[in-house]
Amino acid sequence: MDEINILILSAGRRVELVQSFQKAAKKLTVQSTIVAADCSDTAPALYLADKAYKLPKITEPNYVEAIIDACLKEKIALIVPTIDTDLLLLAENRSLIEEKSGAKVLISDANVIKICRDKINTQLFLEKNQFQIPKMYSLEEINTGTYEFPLFIKPKSGSSSVNTFKVTTLDELQNALSIVRDPLIQDYMEGDEFTIDVFLDFNSSVVSVVPRLRIATRSGEISKGKIIKDREVINEVITLMEVLKPIGHITVQVMKTVKGIEFIEINPRFGGGAPMSIQSGADSTENLFRLLLGQELTYHEDYRDNLTFVRFDSSICLDENMQPVQW
Repeated sequence: MDEINILILSAGRRVELVQSFQKAAKKLTVQSTIVAADCSDTAPALYLADKAYKLPKITEPNYVEAIIDACLKEKIALIVPTIDTDLLLLAENRSLIEEKSGAKVLISDANVIKICRDKINTQLFLEKNQFQIPKMYSLEEINTGTYEFPLFIKPKSGSSSVNTFKVTTLDELQNALSIVRDPLIQDYMEGDEFTIDVFLDFNSSVVSVVPRLRIATRSGEISKGKIIKDREVINEVITLMEVLKPIGHITVQVMKTVKGIEFIEINPRFGGGAPMSIQSGADSTENLFRLLLGQELTYHEDYRDNLTFVRFDSSICLDENMQPVQW
């Protein structure tokens, strides 16, 4: 493969992810153009990528055709989704996109996406396969009072911790239920919360598992985290991956409680904090280039332990022609 161009969809604020792909290409001496695509001209990642591409909104009927067109024009080898709302659409249209564009879509099977995108489906899958997860309550159980506080309420198809509530009183419960459509209601967990970055090859073989202790979050995304090679967490997540069989970069959230490892959710895409694990040595972007080059990857834990990451905002100045201004 002479050139390995990457298309990052809904690039938004994913500047670190763009730069990680750029660094990986340079390290491997791979000729590559990292193309950041978004529906907004003011998405910051567009201005740090090698090339920017305007796509329609995901809800537009021509979205899939626009992706195919972009791949043909930019000679794309790999399409990388970054947000939840893209996932099922891409999974269901993967064969069409790959056949017409010649690009590979970094997306798990549609059945995997359906399990992960609907939190009730996630709950049922985990329970069926005997993984620990907080008890889920039906609205009938809530209405008849067969529960104990505290509870945790979240939308069954939500993301970024939008409309998620810990409730400790009946008034808080009623208020949360008036806000959250299609709620998932669970026992509230207490313990150490981990976000785990997992990378699997295109055959669903696990290559790396990196637990990150969540020290602080902002808008549902980790802002401070610490890499901790927790053996119990690593082993339990590997067991889950062997049953679920996703591909690519997967983000798993768990809580380590007095009961053991309890799962919160599974996001079958790059999470916002993925660059932390990449910088620690578990480089999913490099892995993807290696796979596209035909190399075989094996499981490793050759990443640095006990690294703490603190994230911050930066800004890009644009002139009247929407061109970056260098200060």
